[in-house]
Amino acid sequence: MARAAVANGTWDGAAAAAAALSRSLLTPVVNATGVLLHTNLGRAPWPATDPGRATNLELDLDTGRRGDRRRGVGRLLATLTGAEDALVLNNGAAAVLLVLAALAEDRDTVVSRGELVEIGGGFRIPDVVARSGTRLVEVGTTNRTRADDYRRAVAAPGADVGAILVVHRSNFRIEGFTASPTVTELATIGPPVVVDLGSGLLDAGCPWLRGGPPAWLAGEPGVRQTLAAGADLVAFSGDKLLAGPQAGIVVGRADLVARCAAHPLARALRCGSLVLGSLQELALTYLRRDGEAVPFWRRATTPLVDLEDRARAVVARAGRGEVAVTEATTGGGTLPGVSIPSIGVALEGDHLAVLRAAPTPVIARVRDGRTLLDLRTVDPHEDGALAEAVGGTRHP
Repeated sequence: MARAAVANGTWDGAAAAAAALSRSLLTPVVNATGVLLHTNLGRAPWPATDPGRATNLELDLDTGRRGDRRRGVGRLLATLTGAEDALVLNNGAAAVLLVLAALAEDRDTVVSRGELVEIGGGFRIPDVVARSGTRLVEVGTTNRTRADDYRRAVAAPGADVGAILVVHRSNFRIEGFTASPTVTELATIGPPVVVDLGSGLLDAGCPWLRGGPPAWLAGEPGVRQTLAAGADLVAFSGDKLLAGPQAGIVVGRADLVARCAAHPLARALRCGSLVLGSLQELALTYLRRDGEAVPFWRRATTPLVDLEDRARAVVARAGRGEVAVTEATTGGGTLPGVSIPSIGVALEGDHLAVLRAAPTPVIARVRDGRTLLDLRTVDPHEDGALAEAVGGTRHP
């Protein structure tokens, strides 16, 4: 920045330019928005740990020969979900793309019209599916699709169905006069049933939580239950309800997972040791049933009384603001319309810009003329930085 300023004859602007560049880089922020899986803030807050040492990424320690990078974490994920095998890719869309390319390239994929969703960033399931080389066959209507619709598509003259695709409506809801077949019904039709579960809840029973699944998770399908219902493959994201690093995970039948792993796209879409190592630690945490060690679950299930105590402490330390009742959401394209009771700190007026300019930027929201800082999405160790930022709003 200094050299650029001198070259442009604007040397007195070098410091400001350097500061602007610094703020454009990745930096820790305090998520006080009330959205637990905030896409703009990195979704699941899973801590990545890397010792900076070599690993046995593709080395079999028993034979000394080249190994398979997917085997270790794949076994853990298969155990957690009741699957025969698993494959890790770089995101959820990549998982769907690879599965359909491996199972239905130059063939038909049958999907309900009510499941042709648009995901974040303007990307649409039909566009992702098209890039896999499969022919999309739409059945049913927006609000009602029956098992017979799929059967007719499979039995239609000239049909060559490689897969039946079920897309979980994880980021919107259809209510009223609706109908959808179960995975068990679809599993009797013939072609492999692929479920894009997206939101990635491992097990609807939440065995990693002492009190079992919270009320706001009611009705959310789990990967384990979807496989048990008859799905051949299930694809889901690593950074949503799984609460880990960004990844796309495919679990299910060993022969179909092997076909995915052998497809040429698999190399282009695979993950490196940083993601695999992080996902391995997360899987081991779930196997220990230690939900308290997963930041998302710890924050999502914090009792209201604890949040209220912290809010009072923040207000006292900052010297301003008031304790407020709020509602948090999971976000990240999960559980649409579902809210989680929460507590936060409220300030009169709009202070978003001042909070973002704090030494540790704080990201909040404005509602009804007040700035709300929701403690459901703030880790307790961040309360000091939050209080400092709130105190700084006194002199914007």
